[in-house]
Amino acid sequence: MKRRLLLLSAFLTSLLLFLGFGQPTRAETAKHYTELKFPPPPEVTVPDYTQFKLKNGMTVYLMEDHELPLVSGTALIRTGDRFEPGDKAGLALLTGSVMRSGGTQTHTPEQLNEILEQNAASVETGISITSGSANFNALSEDLPQVFDLFAEVLQQPVFAEDKLAVEKVQLQGGISRRNDSPDAIASREFAKLLYGDTSPYARTIEYATVDNISRSDLVKFYQQYFHPKNILLGIVGDFDSKQMRSRIESKFAAWNPPSQPVPPLPSVSQAKQGGIYFVQQPQLNQSYIQMGHLGGQLNSPDYAALSVMEDVLSGFGRRLFNEVRSRQGLAYSVYASWDAEYDHPGIFLASGETRSDATVPFISSVMKEIEKIRTQPISQAELAFAKDTSLNSFIFNFRDPAQTLSRLLRYEYYGYPKDFIFKYRKDVQNVSIADVQRVAQKHLQPDKIVTIVVGNQKEIQPPLSSLGQQVTALDITIPAPKKKVGQSS
Repeated sequence: MKRRLLLLSAFLTSLLLFLGFGQPTRAETAKHYTELKFPPPPEVTVPDYTQFKLKNGMTVYLMEDHELPLVSGTALIRTGDRFEPGDKAGLALLTGSVMRSGGTQTHTPEQLNEILEQNAASVETGISITSGSANFNALSEDLPQVFDLFAEVLQQPVFAEDKLAVEKVQLQGGISRRNDSPDAIASREFAKLLYGDTSPYARTIEYATVDNISRSDLVKFYQQYFHPKNILLGIVGDFDSKQMRSRIESKFAAWNPPSQPVPPLPSVSQAKQGGIYFVQQPQLNQSYIQMGHLGGQLNSPDYAALSVMEDVLSGFGRRLFNEVRSRQGLAYSVYASWDAEYDHPGIFLASGETRSDATVPFISSVMKEIEKIRTQPISQAELAFAKDTSLNSFIFNFRDPAQTLSRLLRYEYYGYPKDFIFKYRKDVQNVSIADVQRVAQKHLQPDKIVTIVVGNQKEIQPPLSSLGQQVTALDITIPAPKKKVGQSS
């Protein structure tokens, strides 16, 4: 009985609280997004870390984080597919893949996979345009065994022929499907127009280039770039730094393969200056559009102001969204970005998707917004909102120690100061209306804007030629693979 009375009392109390003691509550009036007030962003600090260099030249960062019983590591290797020969495009990608999938001198691929699966761990490798990487993840208690495998993969890959064959088939499958997505077509061909189709920042892997690659090519590429002086190793997680240093030295200090200098970076200049380019896809009832020109690097003194400019142009409630999508109804999606790179020019891009008959008005409208931000000062409200958005998102650059360590490694890899992100934050705070117009006038170059449209020519009315520029059709036919000896025609 007493228990029932207690339950009834608790129920009545909850009911009164829910009803507000019988008094109606007034719902707060919803505010427009421009009226939202953001609190000052919290101060961000970099966790303590240890940095040292082995005698063989390998640079190491250690950052302890005991919140969870996990350890992860990343090795950045000074390489990239921008250093592979053009007639063997795909070599770096295959080297990075088979380095892990092909096993080591001590463990077959199957043994590697079994051990890692049993320990819920991973060891992965890969090579992108600008760098190579090797990563591991493990529970703290499994670190000794997993780290040993990680060191093996870095130092003793065998590049098994059968695994190379499997990777090449998968790569060829990707080539055969590369025209399936109109969005992917637009991005790929746009990069070629800006960087040039033979540039390592834009060239495509073909059946012929894959056929040119042998196991010996992978071994040679690995030997040229994978040595201690070319490697930055960062480890974060639940470990003792002194013990970890001893472990690293025991596994890597004796590794002294011959080293070669990294080649100079490929030169970059814009291939096409203006013009409209078209890819015919008759099955489409909408157009995929990309417009822009080469941009700059992250270490540009104008980068912070350009980031604010980008935020004024692009995003929910920003100029392109409000004008092109909402007011004129010309786009399903529309955005712009100033995509700077660390060590070579990036791209200024304005992009979107629209129905076929709105293609020309879409392009004209986007061009008007680009010209407007070059010639007219932005408003104080736009400046404040763009800066607040950037500054309030700053803390997400440091969501956890692993992310912070990854940033430190990247800055070391590209030769940036360790406080680069903090300087960027300060520079954003100091951006003025005049700064935004100055960098827009300096860096946005309408006469260099290249436009690519992937769509249905018959449905694009008015035609692209009405824009007053030469329209060039692009052939995206995939070159057929070579016939094998004995293969019938």
